[in-house]
Amino acid sequence: MKIAYFSMEIGLNENMPTYSGGLGILAGDHVKSAADQNIPLVAVTLLYKRGYFIQSISPMGRQEEMYPYFDPRAFMEPLPLKVTINIEGRDLHIGVWKFNQMGMHGKVPVYFLDTDLPINSADDRLITQYLYGGDKHTRICQEAVLGIGGYLALKKLERNITTYHMNEGHAVFLTLALLQEANGNEERVREQCVFTTHTPVPAGHDRFSYDMAQHVLAKYLPSNIRALAGENELNTTVLALNLSRAANGVSELHGEISREMFPGFNIGHITNGVHHLSWTGPEFQELFDKHLPNWRVQPQALSGALNIPDEEIRDAKRKAKRRLISYINSVSAVGFADEFLTICFARRAAAYKRATLIFTDLEYLFNLSFDRVQFIFAGKAHPQDDLGKELIKEIVNIGKQYENRLRMVFLPNYNIWSAALMTQGTDVWLNTPRRPREASGTSGMKVCFNGGVNMSVLDGWWREGCINRVNGWAIGDDENQNDDDAAADLYRDLEDMVTTYYSKPKQWLSIMKHSIADLTPVFNTHRMVTDYVHKYYI
Repeated sequence: MKIAYFSMEIGLNENMPTYSGGLGILAGDHVKSAADQNIPLVAVTLLYKRGYFIQSISPMGRQEEMYPYFDPRAFMEPLPLKVTINIEGRDLHIGVWKFNQMGMHGKVPVYFLDTDLPINSADDRLITQYLYGGDKHTRICQEAVLGIGGYLALKKLERNITTYHMNEGHAVFLTLALLQEANGNEERVREQCVFTTHTPVPAGHDRFSYDMAQHVLAKYLPSNIRALAGENELNTTVLALNLSRAANGVSELHGEISREMFPGFNIGHITNGVHHLSWTGPEFQELFDKHLPNWRVQPQALSGALNIPDEEIRDAKRKAKRRLISYINSVSAVGFADEFLTICFARRAAAYKRATLIFTDLEYLFNLSFDRVQFIFAGKAHPQDDLGKELIKEIVNIGKQYENRLRMVFLPNYNIWSAALMTQGTDVWLNTPRRPREASGTSGMKVCFNGGVNMSVLDGWWREGCINRVNGWAIGDDENQNDDDAAADLYRDLEDMVTTYYSKPKQWLSIMKHSIADLTPVFNTHRMVTDYVHKYYI
C-alpha cells in the first residue's frame, strides 16, 4: 500500500502560505497524522509564491488584501527535475519542490508544483502564483498542473503508488492522465482512485464549459468526456465520482447530503478530525503528559480526562486564556480582562456562516454581555466575495459604534498561528452556519483539546459529537432553522452559558472536562486517517 494524496492547498505551518482555510488545514493535519503513524503516503499540491493574501482592515472596516512574495527556499528543497504538460496546444513546464513533514514515527514527502520558471512565458509563470486568486481560466490551468503535472511528477519521484486520493474535485484531472496511461480503460482508473468531497452545496463544485475544457485540455480529454463529467459542462465532482472506486463526504450529515446531490453514486462518509499534537497548547500538553502520558501516540487516551483534578484543568485554561488576552490587548488596546467569559467566532467570512447572527437583537446582547462577556472575531473573505467583505465591515463597525456597550474586537489576518492562539485560549467557540451548509467544520474540534467549549448549530461534526449542556451547547435541534429561530435559540443558549460560567463553576468545569473526554478521542486525524486506511486505502 502506498497513497498519493492530492490537494489544491495544504497548510502545514504558519511559515508557508500554501493554504487559505479549512480544506488546506485539514489536508495538512491528514499529512501530519500519516507521518506520525508511519503510513506510506506522499502528498502533492501547488506552490503559491504570492500565497493566499495577507488581510488588513481599513479604518472604514473594509478588507484589504496584500500579496507579498514568498521565498520557499528556507523551507523546502527545489528538486533537479521538471515535468511538462500540454495546455492550449503548448508545453507548460513545471518545477517541483520537496518538503518533508516529520512525524513521531515516520515522515511524509510533500511535493509542491511550481510554474514560475524562466522557460515558461510570463503568463504561464503566473499560473501557480495565487491561491484562489484568478478567473475560471486560471483555475482550470491550476487544476491541470495539480492533477496531470502531479501525476507525471510522481511517476519520476515515487514508485508503487497503489491509491490516488483526490481531496476535493480540484485534483480530478489526475484521472485523465491515468486514463491515457491505461489506454482508455476506465475500470483500471477506478481501481486506483478514491475521492473526498467537502462541499454540501451545488455552487461549490467546480464546473467548466466544454469550450474552455477543450481549448485548455484538448490533449487529455477522452471522446466520452460528457458521459463521465456531465452532458452540458465539465463538473469536476461528477468526473471524480465516475472514475473513483470509492467516495466519501466528511461527516455523517454531509454524506447524506452528498448522496442526495449526486444520486446513483455510493458516497460514504469519514468525519474529519484535527491533528492533536499541532493544536493542543503547551498548557494542556503539559497537563496531559502528566496524567495521560500515552495521549501523544493514542489520542483516545484523552477519554481519561474526567479523572484530572478540577483545579489543574482550571489552571491550565487560565494560563492559555491569559496568553490569548495578552496578545489581543497588545495588538488592539481594547482592555480585555482575563476573568471575563471570552467567546471567539473565527472562520472564513462567508454569508452562510452567519457571523452577524449574534447581533440580531443588539439591546438584548448588550444587557446580557455588559461587563461579563468579551467577543473576538476573525476571518478572511474570499477576494471576490463582496457579501463576505460586507460581513466583516458590519462586524468592525458594530464594534466601533457600540464600543462603550460591547467588548469586541476583530483580529485581522486569521491564519494557522492566530487560530492556534484563539482555539487554545478561548472559553467558548461559537459556530452558527446555515444548516446543512457546514460539511464538517474542524476549528471547534481544536478547542476541545484545550478545555474550551463549543456552542454551535447541529451541523457537520457537532451533530455527531454534541451532548447538549454536557459537553457543550447545541443551538436549535436536529432540524434546519430560519435565521430568526436560530437567533432566538442562540440567545437562550447564551444566557444559560453566561449563568453557568459565573454562577455554577463546578458545572462549567464538568462541561470543560467532558469536552475533552467525550470529543477528542474521536475527532482527531489519527482516527480519521486510520479510517481512510481501513475503509478506502486498502
